[in-house]
Amino acid sequence: MKPYSGGIRHDYKDDSIVRPAVPARRWSWFVLGLALPLVAVSLFLVSETNESKPPTSSEVAISVAPTFVALETPRFEAPIAAAPIEAMAEQAPETPSAAIIDLLVERGDTLDRLFRRNSLNLGDLAAMVALPEAAAHLKLLKPGDAIQVTHQDGRVLSLNRELGPIDLLNIAKTPEGFSARTIERAVETRLVGAHGIIEASLFEASVKAGISDVITMNMAGIFQWDIDFIQDVRVGDSFTVLHEELWRDGVKLDDGRIVAAEFINRGDAFRAARFQDASGRWDYYTPEGRSVRKAFIRAPVDFTRISSNFNPNRRHPVLNTIRAHRGVDYAAPTGTPVKAAGDGKVDFRGKHGGYGNAVILQHGGNITTVYGHLSRFGTPRIGSRVKQGDVIGYVGQSGLATGPHLHYEYRIGGVHRNPRTVELPAADPVPAEYHTDFQVATAKLWRQLDLYQRPQLADSAH
Repeated sequence: MKPYSGGIRHDYKDDSIVRPAVPARRWSWFVLGLALPLVAVSLFLVSETNESKPPTSSEVAISVAPTFVALETPRFEAPIAAAPIEAMAEQAPETPSAAIIDLLVERGDTLDRLFRRNSLNLGDLAAMVALPEAAAHLKLLKPGDAIQVTHQDGRVLSLNRELGPIDLLNIAKTPEGFSARTIERAVETRLVGAHGIIEASLFEASVKAGISDVITMNMAGIFQWDIDFIQDVRVGDSFTVLHEELWRDGVKLDDGRIVAAEFINRGDAFRAARFQDASGRWDYYTPEGRSVRKAFIRAPVDFTRISSNFNPNRRHPVLNTIRAHRGVDYAAPTGTPVKAAGDGKVDFRGKHGGYGNAVILQHGGNITTVYGHLSRFGTPRIGSRVKQGDVIGYVGQSGLATGPHLHYEYRIGGVHRNPRTVELPAADPVPAEYHTDFQVATAKLWRQLDLYQRPQLADSAH
């Protein structure tokens, strides 16, 4: 073939065109690219074998610096960088903080209902009610009671309930479970006095004097053996009361005990002061040290009126014949509690002719008391010992009765006496060994009662 001499070339496969040879170094890079992965795999296998087979004492440990080979690897997403510790702490969910909730008891409420209403844990409630020290205080609730619960996400940490102006029930969660205790809180006791003159009624005079109904009722209870506060109180009668007030943090919590009192009824003055001896026994005593209590209560029921007095010639309202009424009838609503007039033993309990349901108590000194027309009986049974004031039955109109009332009789040696006028035996006086202590403790109280009489005496002199 003639050598190409120029011009336009038409045969692109002309053998006269010589192609350049592939450089030798390109082949070396190609071989190296195949060899390096094989070397890396071999090194990996050797290292695995050496790690699985511990070296023997005859082998020499050689420190070889690792050789890193830059290989092209598949592309992966870079891992997320770890956040700083401070940032992690900010992002972590917070532990729920303790919350305090006040549960106010309403009519028909129980603790179970209050816990459900406020999403509190019922298992915690069951554990607290099972505590002997707390069971009674948690089961019996009254409208207006307040209970404070500290909880964390519904789990109870503590529960507090007022048991009175001083005592507080505290239940706390411990590692071992719940524990209960009664805390006696410090209160300030203040002695205050009040004086009143009856112009219309005892309660109106008490309100005007600034004393509560509770103090008024307690005062009447002190003098109930000498004064019939339903029948005997008159306009012009007066009273003076020294009593305690309980305060905490500048807030009045409640009225406390009556320390001393005086009631002037129809010109007769009756005084009493509270005294507790070294043995722990306390009572209200006259200035001479006699107990104001009597061995018997004049009226063993809270009555609304006397429907029939002691009368040997009374005409019976049902039989319409002259038939002696040897007791006193105290009208009161059905179900009103009837109390034992004095300490004694139940001698009879059951149906007793015209008396209907009746209870007869045997007392010392050959004295018996009778309680008739009861609607039902109290818990004491025949042979049971009772204390003055124990409930022995409830007002009704069983037997020969025209309405609900208590028929009450007082007998000495089987002879009927008028319960309203009979001289009642006194209770025990101040023990002889404490008589000096009593005089020292009450001397200041008698002087304070005297101070309230001076303005009244000055007014009467003008």
